[in-house]
Amino acid sequence: MSVRSQAERLLEQAVETLQAGGVASPEVDAELLLSHVCGVPRAMVRRAPVQEMQRRTFLEMIDARARRVPLQHITGTAAFRYVDVEVGPGVFVPRPETEVMTGWVIEQVQHLEAPVVVELCAGSGAISLSIVHEVPQARVHAVELDEGAMEWAFRNLAGTGVDLRQGDMAGAFPELDGAVDAVVANPPYIPLDAWESVAPEARDHDPALALWSGLDGLDAMRVVEEVSWRLLRRGGVLAVEHADAQGESAPAVFAERWSGVRDRTDLAGRPRFVTAHRP
Repeated sequence: MSVRSQAERLLEQAVETLQAGGVASPEVDAELLLSHVCGVPRAMVRRAPVQEMQRRTFLEMIDARARRVPLQHITGTAAFRYVDVEVGPGVFVPRPETEVMTGWVIEQVQHLEAPVVVELCAGSGAISLSIVHEVPQARVHAVELDEGAMEWAFRNLAGTGVDLRQGDMAGAFPELDGAVDAVVANPPYIPLDAWESVAPEARDHDPALALWSGLDGLDAMRVVEEVSWRLLRRGGVLAVEHADAQGESAPAVFAERWSGVRDRTDLAGRPRFVTAHRP
């Protein structure tokens, strides 16, 4: 058996296992996991030599993925824009959809001399890390309530200069009232009765505080609206993520006193985040 055929046969077996487990992207996930184990780029993984210990580790990872453990929990990292963040049990895994919102915020502040940015519901800290990476002159402040998530955020933001605090966003950063240029948040937004519709990767592994938000999914969004109004300077901007089914209800939270309220789409063209300016 050639080295190449060994890797291909492993991948073929892995894809079948992942398909049986209901994983949405079995071939991609199998290649990414074998790439991770062998330490080679995904494009070269089908020709990679596979040692016996690597084979065993790979099959264990495939078994975990088939049980719908998030891919990022298995590898320990998640790619987000131009950075990688460490993730695992106890923290919400950042999604590609959130990268679009983060990019919008970066575009709004990158021309400012020393923009002040606040991230609410920071989770792993991926958004804040991206902002300081792409806008090094920014002064970024972040808050997260969940203790488990805070451990990951501290790890990811260590040495970045981000002012990271644990606590309820409702009372966060009173010393910044009226002085913030941008607020960004990916709050919990899933209605309590939508449990069955949530993918097992999120439902069974992401922390509950990062998922559920009242009967209509907008309880946290209403708090974000109040906190952002308090923090932002006149003309300051906000961006808040929501579920694709909330393309009308989420912007409505900001309709009464904000200007320029607009809903924006994600990479797949689905309603994903609302933006607005403080008049």
